[in-house]
Amino acid sequence: MTPAIDAHVRLDTHPTHPSAVTAVLTGSQARVALIALEAADWSVAADNILVLARIDHEEPYWAEDAAKHLIAEGITVEITPRLQEAIDEEWTWANYPMPWCTRSEIREVSNQAQKIHDDIRHGQLLIHAHAHDGHTTIAVGTYLHPGGKSVYLHGEDHLRQIADTFDSPANALLAFEKAHPAEMRPGPAPLTDTERAAIEARSVFDVTTAKSEPFSNEPETVPVYLADTGDHDALLDTFLEAHSEFEMWRTWSDDTTHAIHESQTLRIERVHEAHPRETAWTIAAYETPVSDRMWHLTATGATPAPVLQTLLHHLAEGDGCDTAVGGPVDEQTVTAATRPLTDAGWEHAVDGRWIRWTNLAGDAGVQFDAFAAQNANSALATWTVWAGPNIDRAAWAIHASPYTPAVLLASLADGLAHATGTSTTTAPTASRHARQFVTTSPSLPQIPNRQSGSRSR
Repeated sequence: MTPAIDAHVRLDTHPTHPSAVTAVLTGSQARVALIALEAADWSVAADNILVLARIDHEEPYWAEDAAKHLIAEGITVEITPRLQEAIDEEWTWANYPMPWCTRSEIREVSNQAQKIHDDIRHGQLLIHAHAHDGHTTIAVGTYLHPGGKSVYLHGEDHLRQIADTFDSPANALLAFEKAHPAEMRPGPAPLTDTERAAIEARSVFDVTTAKSEPFSNEPETVPVYLADTGDHDALLDTFLEAHSEFEMWRTWSDDTTHAIHESQTLRIERVHEAHPRETAWTIAAYETPVSDRMWHLTATGATPAPVLQTLLHHLAEGDGCDTAVGGPVDEQTVTAATRPLTDAGWEHAVDGRWIRWTNLAGDAGVQFDAFAAQNANSALATWTVWAGPNIDRAAWAIHASPYTPAVLLASLADGLAHATGTSTTTAPTASRHARQFVTTSPSLPQIPNRQSGSRSR
């Protein structure tokens, strides 16, 4: 007979997410239940509260599965009537693209997609590039564990599958470029609505906890990488007002603003409604108005305002548009770009093809990718400036290509090491998403597993 454990788990439906499940833990040995649920990919949302939020809407099924395992270990489990009703509910996906699959087979396909999603979320699968093939999102990435394969991914959310594998990232990227030269974009694709809803489901209890604690709206001086995001649109407006040599252009949809230097060789793109972790700024420099890009740099939507101000200041001062095309990045370039970090005593480490500089707290850094630096046309970022829990879960990031001026990178590095900004603590709010059980997906295409020519950087 399994000995009883002093732990009680109450499973219930999530207060705002349509299919997520919560677990409230009590008892002197609640830690045992917490470890077991974490191992099953439940996320800690607050003290003794965990959330199961998936991208396949199968949380009630897997909650019941978790309950069976916990009970077998001697842990008391309570399932609320409303969650039991969700567990017993019979539902099917509308317009499911594989109608021959049984319900259990559909669940297995979805679970494989969930594993891919979790591998990406936990930093075990690095996405190099993505594209849209006219029907759905496709991507190429590499598993980071020893001997990890590079994979070609097809589909979104519960329909994402591994469509092909490669022996190396280089072969995978070349094949991806060959198949999708015009649509290919660096890094992971923007989050889907389902992925965003899952993130919010995992964070809502942090919001509830924060609301019960006193908070202050008084600005606090913090390192620049922890400063408030500020109003990026107002930042761009102020920049354009102060620098008449840049002319503003709006796209037909008003979702994006372009600022173009009078020389036509330096261009700024601002995406107004970008998600905080998606690309909101793109800077591109050209040798002539009609040439390919010399270099480019992107910044995500949560990039602190002072960091962007540093970047825009250098663009206006001519550090970007006056830079001539050079050769591949060499040791001298890397040293010049990162000297402020070295002088400030940041930790320096070499990990295979990556060289990293990280502050002592480990919540900000700069990464140089020697592999990407050897190919001026690579879709991979040569430089990554970031801040957050770690580089794979960065709160914000700036990515730069090989020819990005060392003086510009050094200025950003100097700001990370020495500059400060302000931060104001505010109470966030949770949002509610409607339940969506509709899916469409074409059949899986194949991409050629062979090398090809490069694309413009």
